[in-house]
Amino acid sequence: MPQTLPLHPLPTWQEQLADLITDPLELLRLLQLQPNEVGYADAALRAFALRVPRAYAWRMQRGDPHDPLLLQVLPAAAELLDTPGYSTDPLQEQAATVAPGILHKYRGRVLLIATQACAIHCRYCFRRHFPYTENRQSRQQWQQSLRYIEQDAAIDEVILSGGDPLALSNTHLEWLFEALRRIPHVRRIRLHTRLPLVLPDRVDAPLLRLLREEEQTGERQVVLVLHANHAREFDAAVDSACAALREAGVMLLNQSVLLAGINANVETLDALSRRLFAAGVLPYYLHFPDPVQGTGHFAVSEADALALVAALQARLPGYLVPRLVREEAGRPAKTPL
Repeated sequence: MPQTLPLHPLPTWQEQLADLITDPLELLRLLQLQPNEVGYADAALRAFALRVPRAYAWRMQRGDPHDPLLLQVLPAAAELLDTPGYSTDPLQEQAATVAPGILHKYRGRVLLIATQACAIHCRYCFRRHFPYTENRQSRQQWQQSLRYIEQDAAIDEVILSGGDPLALSNTHLEWLFEALRRIPHVRRIRLHTRLPLVLPDRVDAPLLRLLREEEQTGERQVVLVLHANHAREFDAAVDSACAALREAGVMLLNQSVLLAGINANVETLDALSRRLFAAGVLPYYLHFPDPVQGTGHFAVSEADALALVAALQARLPGYLVPRLVREEAGRPAKTPL
């Protein structure tokens, strides 16, 4: 009889998170590219490390130095340029930090830095210089943050950010959800995450059970905001993750960053909105890039951004046109453009 080969279980999301691509040369070998073809720079890597899930890397086009997914993650020489008006904290988030790991910028909602960990390092990240070490929270500090929320009855929404909140274990997320459940004026929990997109296996049964139970209480809503910038970030596994989240009762929104060389043309933004909606995700914000040191090569002029949105409005129904916004330090809300 023929010998039966042993079946090897697929790696868990935790194993995939521990096996990220962190060597740019490994990534370039996988894509059959040379460093001089893509403008790679060691100095940019030393300033901000490379982290890419293999599931995401496999969606990149082999042999294409202009692949829009690759350009979002590869350390480039352009990051070393000194761009006038750019800084390490353009949104003045340190000034808005009211307790370790908690930012209170807008009335009615606070943002918790749930973790410093991310599955992917996006080169345009507005928190690439954030002092995570100073905002790393112990369980005692979490209690301090929760007391801050509890004492302000005007706070009805808590935003879990990071890093990426879904890089936390399900056990830690469950503890955090239960703690927030004991604060009656919190009516919404919002998670900002790239993990369902870049590592879709993170949407596992325990996470879905936790989210479903939160929704079934009827006391608060769960909103999950993805960060997709290009239609090619979606594949069948991402579609399945989004479908499972929707089935658990989670509202799915997306916010993109307008990035020169990646999505700053009407055809790409049109395709992204259509692909999002096909996956059950509503386009929400199109962010004007924040002036963060090391990201000037992604800049798009305001005139070009406005022209792009006008072109989108001429091509798409209104619910598929994301709102073009800029975040400005000290303003009471994001600024529509």
